Amino acid sequence: MVDNRHATALVIAGVLSVLASVYLSVSVGSPHWYQYTSPPVRAEPNATELRALQEEFLEGEFDEKTVSDALFRMNGTLGLWWRCIQTPADAHWYREPDPKMVMECVSFTLSQQFTPKYKEPGNHNSGEDLIRSCEQTHTHTLNILKQLLTVSNKGLVYTAGKHDGPKCAGFSLSGLCSLATVCCFLAGMDLLHRVSVLPDHVDGTLGWSLYLALIASPLHMMAAALLVWAARSHSQSYYRMTVYRVA
Repeated sequence: MVDNRHATALVIAGVLSVLASVYLSVSVGSPHWYQYTSPPVRAEPNATELRALQEEFLEGEFDEKTVSDALFRMNGTLGLWWRCIQTPADAHWYREPDPKMVMECVSFTLSQQFTPKYKEPGNHNSGEDLIRSCEQTHTHTLNILKQLLTVSNKGLVYTAGKHDGPKCAGFSLSGLCSLATVCCFLAGMDLLHRVSVLPDHVDGTLGWSLYLALIASPLHMMAAALLVWAARSHSQSYYRMTVYRVA
């Protein structure tokens, strides 16, 4: 008789796929892929400069140097679709020992996602940096492909067992796209830091959203591996049952 290992593998693969999809959805919509820790400001001139930088960041036209400077100096966080800074709730925040800060975010438009990068950030006369521009294009193309695959995978989870092949391919591609997106994003951050001058005492660290995207990759790959095993097991069981009936 045919055992229930095939159904069990399908259930586990479905659970892993759902978990990976949830992780991806949360990570893509979060601005915490990379974050900076900036030193506190205690002087009026610096506070005035930061207020001007804040207004340019939130309301001005998109410019890589302005955005990067604000992220560096205002405890910024960066994601695939969002950029955020911590802004003071009080006008005289720099005089307080522990000022209240709030996070304000601005989304990247689709055109901004593919804006050319320059050898000197903010200086259009320095010439386009083809490596950084290509890296950015790959990152967001992979991200869009990853989201499309995630949506399609949710539908494949509920299809019949005879469609294990498309499921396996979809989960494998989604896992590879997740891993490739993380790698491209990290490469882009490294290239940015090479051409930018970070202020003193500013530290950059990986955010929790990036780790979620990274965890989603092996979950999708494990789901694909289970589907491969389930398909082979089901095929062998079906073959044995056919031989038994013929005999």
